[in-house]
Amino acid sequence: MQANIKQIVKLLALSSALVSGGAFAQASVAVWVHAGPGPEHDAYVASVKAFNDSQKDIKVDLVALPEGSYSDQVNAAALSKKLPCILDFDGPNVYNYAWTKKIIPLDAFPELAAIKADLLPSLVRQGTYNNKLFSLGQFDSGLAVWGNKKLLTQAGVRIPTKVSEAWTLAEFEDAMKKLKAAGVAFPLDMKFNYGVGEWFTYGYSPIVQSFGGDLINRKDFKSAKGVINGPEAIKALTTLQGWVKAGYVNAATKDDSDFVKGKSALSYVGHWTFGDYKKALGDDLVLIPMPKFGAKAVTGAGSWNFGISADCKEPKAAAKVLGFFMSPAEIARVTDINGAVPGTFKSMNANKNFAKGGALEIYAQQAAEKVSLVRPETPAYPMITTAFAEAVNNIVAGGDVKSELDKAAKKIDQNIEDNKGYPVK
Repeated sequence: MQANIKQIVKLLALSSALVSGGAFAQASVAVWVHAGPGPEHDAYVASVKAFNDSQKDIKVDLVALPEGSYSDQVNAAALSKKLPCILDFDGPNVYNYAWTKKIIPLDAFPELAAIKADLLPSLVRQGTYNNKLFSLGQFDSGLAVWGNKKLLTQAGVRIPTKVSEAWTLAEFEDAMKKLKAAGVAFPLDMKFNYGVGEWFTYGYSPIVQSFGGDLINRKDFKSAKGVINGPEAIKALTTLQGWVKAGYVNAATKDDSDFVKGKSALSYVGHWTFGDYKKALGDDLVLIPMPKFGAKAVTGAGSWNFGISADCKEPKAAAKVLGFFMSPAEIARVTDINGAVPGTFKSMNANKNFAKGGALEIYAQQAAEKVSLVRPETPAYPMITTAFAEAVNNIVAGGDVKSELDKAAKKIDQNIEDNKGYPVK
């Protein structure tokens, strides 16, 4: 009997040692993504399954939340200190999340430091705040103009095929005039159906920047006055308002169907429409570089990316998961679906769509020729984008351009003042 008891004690001790040593312990890592039902969501489900199947030490649980309420849910979870280990967030939110200590620096994790070396420069810049890396993106983004080759050719419009051939403002407006005369109902689709929000800033601020304006003074990020409401910005948004008044753009469009049904011959949007557009137009789909509305062309950059939250109890395990998500196979899994620019050089070089002659080569050209511009790298960005989007919405509806931009500048500067200039903590 005593021998049996000793044997049981030994077994219990061994079991305890194994568990404490990690043999039976399994770290739990929750991951939040903004993808609702659809192919991108399916890709994340597959990525999580692939990771969980590849090892037994870490269990990943995926939670997909609707994009419309995603930021609100992140902020609510942060207040109650219940953020998941890994969360994704739109690029310009990095700085506010880092400043408010929702996320932690990634530089200390060896597997992530190695990925940084292969990351596209625009994504390194997007993910960096106060000289520390806080996020990694599986993909970068870009704007361009999708065109219907058949309708453009019938209207006698020149189709640029590379960045150096980009339309000027005069050529762009002439193209819309010719298309309208040829019977195209609304020559240019600008995705106003996306609604007032981040799209308005990501999509339309490059027009302001191409004209020579911006959203804030980027020298010190202390004021928007004289910049977001400066003469260049006023000219840019007066031009945009003019396109709507001329009937070139349908600001009241309710869905994505105008371009695919031929009601529009041009679609000013990003890479994410590639699959649907290719399916609808086939060989008539062409990708046109961003026009030079002013002295230079500008396209948006940055996109949703991943970080590790300050609430994570297993940051080392989270870093391993994040490293897996940033592997070439997992980057390809997502970018093959959404058409985005792969986030690492290794992944981009392996993607035939971005190679010379590929369907998405224009995006690679724009990135290489520094047409891309990240959104302002400041914790004030949430207010910047809210104020600018509201201004654009009112301007498109017929509001006075200068008055609306003056209001935006005042809101942004008040926010910066309220936060004492957002000093580095």
